[in-house]
Amino acid sequence: METIAKEQLLVRVKPSLLARLKWNAKKEGISMNAYVERELEAISKPVLPKLPKDFEIDPFIKAFSGIIPMPTQEMLDADPKLAYILGK
Repeated sequence: METIAKEQLLVRVKPSLLARLKWNAKKEGISMNAYVERELEAISKPVLPKLPKDFEIDPFIKAFSGIIPMPTQEMLDADPKLAYILGK
């Protein structure tokens, strides 16, 4: 089993917030640490706006399609910003 390196973070919060965090973690049956880490992961992911259905890429940009290789689906899955730019 691989050990994942983690660093300690000290955060000061109001007692009422701490109580809610503890209650939510207990309700979900996970540790406080796991709960806070999961919530921080969720808010740190980029939120990209949805493209309108009639979105079209500028022809000038499309002209680069023969010069710049198209990324694989794996690359698009790993990079949501790239997928957004390409309208995928």
